[in-house]
Order: sequence, then structure tokens, then C-alpha cells
Amino acid sequence: MSFADLGSSKAVVRALAERDITQPFPVQQLVIRDALAGHDLLVQSPTGSGKTLAFGIPLVDRIEPGAKGPAALVLAPTRELAGQIVDELESIARSRNLHVAAVYGGVGFGPQIKAAQRAEILVATPGRLEDLIARGAISLKGIRILVLDEADRMLDMGFKPAVNRIVGQTPDKRQTLFFSATLEGATGKLAAAYTRNPRHHTHAAPERSKAEIEHRFVHVDSQSAKLDHLAGHLQGPDGGRTLVFVRTKRGADRLVKRLRSRELEAVAMHGDKSQGQRERALARFERGDVEVLVATDVAARGIDVADIAHVVNFDAPGDRDAYVHRIGRTGRAGRFGTGTSFVLSDQASEMRRIARDLGLSREFEQSLGHVAPAERKPAAKPGAGRRRRRRKVSA
Repeated sequence: MSFADLGSSKAVVRALAERDITQPFPVQQLVIRDALAGHDLLVQSPTGSGKTLAFGIPLVDRIEPGAKGPAALVLAPTRELAGQIVDELESIARSRNLHVAAVYGGVGFGPQIKAAQRAEILVATPGRLEDLIARGAISLKGIRILVLDEADRMLDMGFKPAVNRIVGQTPDKRQTLFFSATLEGATGKLAAAYTRNPRHHTHAAPERSKAEIEHRFVHVDSQSAKLDHLAGHLQGPDGGRTLVFVRTKRGADRLVKRLRSRELEAVAMHGDKSQGQRERALARFERGDVEVLVATDVAARGIDVADIAHVVNFDAPGDRDAYVHRIGRTGRAGRFGTGTSFVLSDQASEMRRIARDLGLSREFEQSLGHVAPAERKPAAKPGAGRRRRRRKVSA
């Protein structure tokens, strides 16, 4: 099956061929024909499956050049993802004389406003888009096609109120393409609210061979012990491009400083960095100028580097999905990778549950089976502290 077989225009097919893209990915085969026909769609598909072109090709073929204001809107959870979408769509958009623009935080308003006002296709993060709407710089009255990309992540990041307000400003008679890694729970309810008689498509990621990723769990007694283990790994013979996950932005910067104090070069990527800083950090990591990138979960959503050898959970993931999202950054395209999680004693029970849910109980028990759940101190009786203080004073 070719893109032409799916109904793509000759101009778009030529633009794709110039990039050596001739065969549609499975998710594109599922989606493009229905999207070109104007149907609302609910698509369950993981990151890295080719979904950007799955919605991008129909956008380009269904939107006519010369619209006054944006005719298509793509909402994305992070500025990294917004930038990647624009990069992916620009060449095929040019084939039909269309303009694509991105609006996201961390950069000045002026250039974004100018680009957005002349673009037929607008890619935006919810926060910055609301800022521009409030300034009267952008209107959504002309939106014919609305795409929500990685909708589950937008909910996780707390964007639901903003997304509701934005969708409420688009015309009721629009086509909506809803893409998410899951369509259950709150995400499913949101999908139902935004679409009309949608067609459903599910593209599951191919099951990963367990041989592609080695899962390691390491018991540590303290934060300093984590640093020792990480430094030992980075200095060892099995080094290579390593992505390290931490919980907080401050923790990312602190870890980079501590690694540098041990003469280990690293860069941080998180939401407090400017867009330019984040792009430069990622570019250095991709080129191999620096082999260690320390990131928070949200910032890492925009990282798509094929040959990451190791992922390290310096701070434990919050849940099963976070573990999968993190460790899934290694072992791609048939390459072998390792995922290492540092586990403090008081985290052992939760990590044991995550490992069990993912079928990794054997790997976990081999390393941490001896670690008992952390003992909880009995709660102090009401008033006990006050009595102790009174006795000390009287003495």
C-alpha cells in the first residue's frame, strides 16, 4: 500500500518521496483514509509510531492555502513535541503552499504572533495559545480541523481546563482527530466529549523482545549512594549514551553539578530551561558531544533519540506508566539497552508492585528480594510532645 493508495495528493506524495518516505507506517495506513474522508477519529497509538504524518498528511490535503487565520489547530503537551510536529510537516505543507507555525512558551511573543497570523496550520501548547488568544492576536473561529496529540499527557500535565477553554472557542462543525496512548478513564471521557460519531483505530506497539532491554534494580541506602552508583556506571566499561531521570527540575540541575564535580560531563533538560537551552542540550546529546542527559519526565516527552544505550531511574518513577515511558527510551530499533532503577528501602514495596505489573518480578527479586518493606514508626500519641517539653522545662 502506498500513500497514493490511501488518497494522498500527488503534491504530498512527491514531497514525501523527496524525503525517501514511500511506504506508510501501520498507524498511517489505519488513519489517513478516514481522516481524508472527514471523519472524526479516536486513535490509540504510542509515541514513535508515525502518528504525526498520520494526522499531518490529511491536514495538508484538506486545508486550502490563503485562509485568513489558522484553519487547522494541533494541540501538543510540550514545546519540544510542538517543534517536532512543525519540522515533520513543513516540507509537505510547502508542497501545497501552506504555512505551518508553532506557538509555545519560553520565547518572545512578537515573532510567534507574526508567524501564527500567516499560518494555515497552527501547532500550539495550551498555555501559550491561551496567552495569544487573550491578547487578541489569534482567533480560532476559522478552525476546520482540530488535532489533539498525546492527549493523555496533556491531562497528566494538568492542561484539561485550558484545553476545554480552547476547544470551546473552535467551531462546533469541525473535524476532530484525537490521538492518545490510552483511551480509558478520563482520557476516554474527554475524547467522547470532543468528537462526533468517531471512528476508532488502535495501533499497538509491537511487543518488545525481553532480550532487547535488560532491567536492573539496585538497592541504595541514601541519595549519596545513588550518586556513587551512577558515577561508577558512567565511568565503567559499559558506558555510552545515558538518559537519567529525576523527579524535579532542581534535582536535575543539582545532579549535573555533582556529576561535573566528579569530572563527568552532563547536561540538564527541564521546564525551567529556555527553549534555546533545551534545544542546545538535546542537540549536544544527539551529536554525542555529551553522553549524559539528566531530565524530568515532562521534559523528556520530547526526546526521541534512537541510540540511547542506558536509561537510569535516579529517582523512582511515580507509577507503572512512568516506568514504561522512561525505560522505553532505550532498546529501540533492535538495539540492546539497559534500564536501571535505584531503589531506596522505603520505595521497595511500590517498585516491587510496578515490577510485578510489568512481568519483571524475577529481575526485581533477584536484586531486591532481601529488602523488607520499610518499618513505620508508631504514631505519637496526641499531646505526647507537649508533655515531654513540660517535663524538660520543670527539670
